[in-house]
Amino acid sequence: MNLKTDTVNGIVSLVISVAATYPFMNDDEDGYSGTELLLSVALTAFLSGFFTSFFAGE
Repeated sequence: MNLKTDTVNGIVSLVISVAATYPFMNDDEDGYSGTELLLSVALTAFLSGFFTSFFAGE
């Protein structure tokens, strides 16, 4: 696979993960805000999807 396909896989993973996390957010608690939570989920999901595609595709 090429870099474009790997990036698209990362973006798809990001969208699915953020969409699955957003409905369950709770901003009432102390600690991290919802924005910080979604940002960390988005970053880890993108990297996971990108590198899984990058290293698995041969």
